[in-house]
Amino acid sequence: MFLCSSFRVLLVSLSALLFLDTSLGRNLHRDFHIAWGDGRGKILDHGKLLTLTLDKISGSGFQSKDEYLFGSIDMQIKLVAGDSAGTVTAFYLSSQGPTHDEIDFEFLGNISGDPYIVHTNVFTEQQFYLWFDPTKDFHTYSFIWNPRHVIFAVDGTPIRDFKNLESKGVGFPKNQPMRLYSSLWNADDWATRGGLVKTNWTQAPFTASFRNFKANACGWTSPSDTSRCSSGSSSALSSGNHQVWMTQELDSRQYRRLRWVQRKYMVYDYCADLQRFPEGLPPECTLQ
Repeated sequence: MFLCSSFRVLLVSLSALLFLDTSLGRNLHRDFHIAWGDGRGKILDHGKLLTLTLDKISGSGFQSKDEYLFGSIDMQIKLVAGDSAGTVTAFYLSSQGPTHDEIDFEFLGNISGDPYIVHTNVFTEQQFYLWFDPTKDFHTYSFIWNPRHVIFAVDGTPIRDFKNLESKGVGFPKNQPMRLYSSLWNADDWATRGGLVKTNWTQAPFTASFRNFKANACGWTSPSDTSRCSSGSSSALSSGNHQVWMTQELDSRQYRRLRWVQRKYMVYDYCADLQRFPEGLPPECTLQ
């Protein structure tokens, strides 16, 4: 009887390990590796800080060692300060292959004193000004990704909620695992005022900093994990509060905050871009 009970406990423990919990602020060496940049990306301070640098020769980037299929992911980021026009700091989830999915934050640099633009993308784009200076201190940027929603949040305030409307013919990222990536690169052909403002290389090198990565997520190791990571899986909910993100959605207070951000700080919404969609807006624009 003792052996059977111990074995059941072991199985439950192993099942729980499949759900990655980095909420205690694990060493960044354990979660990421520098993917490119010839030494311009660095993990510092015994794994507590990661920096990406851009100069005229190259930018840099990192990626997660784990893949995820749904989760709640936070990263604190301090963006490039000063005259950062032409630079883009990207923080995003992406799968591999020709039909890959992406869930993106892209931070578009600016002439010193102008506000940063945050570009969000899940198949289609919305852009926002931030209501603070993101270069003075670290701020938390979050993805909540589950079978029903992709929610973007800044310091806990939701700025976008992309809902699963597959039943209405709208695509939704739910079948492909994704890694977490970040990069700092030169995009002065389009990033600042549509490419009108070029990168001022006298201000280089440009640096963005990252810390306090947290991920409560379903770790992916094989195609059989699809059922384990689905909303109906009993193991997906077996670790209690760690898996609340699997069914999370905005409550009434969060929805009011979302509308406040969209009303005051949204600068581009594909659902209002009649020039881009002259034959009619995408169906989710009337369904969200």
